[in-house]
Amino acid sequence: MTSSVYQSILLAVDGGGSARCAAREAIALAALAHAHVHTVYVVQKWGVAPYSGYYDPDALGRVLYGDGRLALEDVRRAAIEQDVSVSVEISETLGKSDSIARCLKRCAQTRESDLAVMGTHGKHGVSRAVLGSVAEEFLRISPCPVLIVRC
Repeated sequence: MTSSVYQSILLAVDGGGSARCAAREAIALAALAHAHVHTVYVVQKWGVAPYSGYYDPDALGRVLYGDGRLALEDVRRAAIEQDVSVSVEISETLGKSDSIARCLKRCAQTRESDLAVMGTHGKHGVSRAVLGSVAEEFLRISPCPVLIVRC
């Protein structure tokens, strides 16, 4: 029996194009390493960015949970097509002072992830010169190595 460096891969998605590229990379790597991919979509009801017409956090949460279910189903389907073990989760930030990156860090710790994979720019957050704000923050605080996929 061979042991792989990566047995547990955390994949962060948000439904955007960069996340789809990251999903392809995570699934391909998992197929080679015979690893499990745990895919997480983080809901931050307090962020206003693409949904600025919403003022009620509960209404915004319903929209974001719907987006999350669609994004996770796409990844689940793609992983199954490649015969890759996959699980999905919608996680939620703990309030206004919490961030998506800190929520991902908790997920990586809980899952004892060997690697985290994410795209450079997502649908959420303000774009930066090189990385998205979530990717930049997560890269600094991640408890495991991070593969940032540029699309």
